[in-house]
Amino acid sequence: MRRTKRARGHREVRMAGEPTPATGGPAPISEVARQGLEQELSALREERSKVAATLEDSDDAVGDRGDAADEVQRADALDRLDNRIEELTRRLQEGVAQGPPPTEAVGVGSTVTVRFPDGAEQTLEVTEVAGGLTPDLVTVDSPLGRALLGGHTGDTVNYRSPGGRSSVTVVAIGDTSAGRPG
Repeated sequence: MRRTKRARGHREVRMAGEPTPATGGPAPISEVARQGLEQELSALREERSKVAATLEDSDDAVGDRGDAADEVQRADALDRLDNRIEELTRRLQEGVAQGPPPTEAVGVGSTVTVRFPDGAEQTLEVTEVAGGLTPDLVTVDSPLGRALLGGHTGDTVNYRSPGGRSSVTVVAIGDTSAGRPG
């Protein structure tokens, strides 16, 4: 990872898209991200039940080629659902084993307070998946999320936004809800 130091404040600058250090294992999951994954898992299980029921109903002899193609399509959908259910279940189990999110550097599951160039501050949750349409979640595959990963308190990170180049300064990492508006 390319890092440069500013003369004043010794803030590290990272560009989004630059590689971040490997964590060496599964990343922890914040409570908000866990809830999002659990909601998605519940919805997938419900959808799987519905698809599986249509396959059970079609145990009779398959009619024409259209019916056979429809059955193959439902079986493929069932396989995709099963794979995603397995992936989410594994991720939830790994997150439990990892413990709380890091507070020394921004990682998946971190709560981070950032300051924008106009002085406005916002507390964000860095997650793997967006758990609903909450503006306080930043996914790791978003430009801001990629830029924040590996950042430390005091770092200024640059990223590309729809409006062009932007930057934020990491003010705090960890549970920043105490004494700070969220």
